[in-house]
Amino acid sequence: MVKIIMHGCNGHMGQVISGLAAKDPGAEIVAGIDIADQGKNSYPVFTDMDACQTEADVVIDFSSAKATDALLDYCVKRQIPVVLCTTGLSEEQLAKVEEAAGKVAVLRSANMSLGINTLLKLLQDAAKVLAAAGFDMEVVEKHHRLKLDAPSGTALALADSLNEAMDGKYHYVYDRSQRREQRGDLEIGISAVRGGTIVGEHEVIFAGPDEVIEFKHTAYSKAVFGKGALEAAKYLAGKPAGKYDMSDVIEG
Repeated sequence: MVKIIMHGCNGHMGQVISGLAAKDPGAEIVAGIDIADQGKNSYPVFTDMDACQTEADVVIDFSSAKATDALLDYCVKRQIPVVLCTTGLSEEQLAKVEEAAGKVAVLRSANMSLGINTLLKLLQDAAKVLAAAGFDMEVVEKHHRLKLDAPSGTALALADSLNEAMDGKYHYVYDRSQRREQRGDLEIGISAVRGGTIVGEHEVIFAGPDEVIEFKHTAYSKAVFGKGALEAAKYLAGKPAGKYDMSDVIEG
């Protein structure tokens, strides 16, 4: 049984993961950390992170970027591995993640979905065949109207996966409205759509002469991210210091 501290327990994803963990025989949330104890959890909630000294195997973080620095310091100090799910980290914070990973196990991913992370692997195989044959590559992502960042971290991860397969030769184009020129050979276009309550939809298009191949992932609820985070926590528990990602979880 993996014992988990849920950082950001009262947020939407914190509650989703709490519900999933309650039904998972391999995981238990033993404590939560949040800015307020709203009395809606079956486990103790600490509003002061340092006051949480509950014994645990791993921390799952779904909070905000402004809380990341303190969380990393806390996990390093207590030597507790952390599944870092918060997005929108600054360059300075990403450097701090790297530093922390030298002292404790840190798993960070732009998207916790097992489906998306399997797709990342499939895209590399496809790019090596199709892009090499002259197919153009485009990424289109759709999210709800409240999402702050565009393009999404997942869209960038998909583009990075394509580019990595092609030895980093491509550059990204985010907005064609100001470009009065035809498409270049070494471009990956990334487009963002925001509206309604779309949970998350990502499509990768390989467009070649007289044929188009599309890879698409649709999240119908945020539970897919919670399930992935729980699997990541179970994988990371007991791991030595280092930087991990969801590809490690998938490969086991």
